[in-house]
Amino acid sequence: MKKTLLLMTLALSMPAITNAAAILKFETMYGVDGPFVGGTQVRGVLGDELPWEIESAKGSLSTEGNLKISVKGLVFSDASVVPPNLRGKNDEKEFRAMVSCISENEGDGTSLTKVITRGFPATTSGNSEINAKIKLPETCIAPIVFIMAGSEEKWFAVTGFEAPPMPKPKR
Repeated sequence: MKKTLLLMTLALSMPAITNAAAILKFETMYGVDGPFVGGTQVRGVLGDELPWEIESAKGSLSTEGNLKISVKGLVFSDASVVPPNLRGKNDEKEFRAMVSCISENEGDGTSLTKVITRGFPATTSGNSEINAKIKLPETCIAPIVFIMAGSEEKWFAVTGFEAPPMPKPKR
């Protein structure tokens, strides 16, 4: 009897084995900047009206919709268009994540599918831990992950990167 209870306890305490595979793993994101500020859409979503920068981001998305993102230092940039009192700060209480996929329609067509998480607490220094279970479409091609405002439909960061400027050649 004790052996049976012990085995049942061990079985219940073990993590469930799933067939979830990673669709996307990333260690960098691009803060809304340049032509993406305000006017240019990415997958139908506008960037914020002011530029943002991000210190680091690390995340993953599984086929079962497990989305985990660790965001560090997502704040307004030090650009002259940003009011001085906002530079280097985040003014949102929450960040949300959005996954955008290209999905198959019935027949031969495709469409964009967007899935947005609930809000997760964000600090004024731009740190947030997003851990959500989302419902992905049956087909999710070329997924892109955005960090969104908690209060409006604008993105602050998106999976991608910007290379540092090349040094000028010495003469």
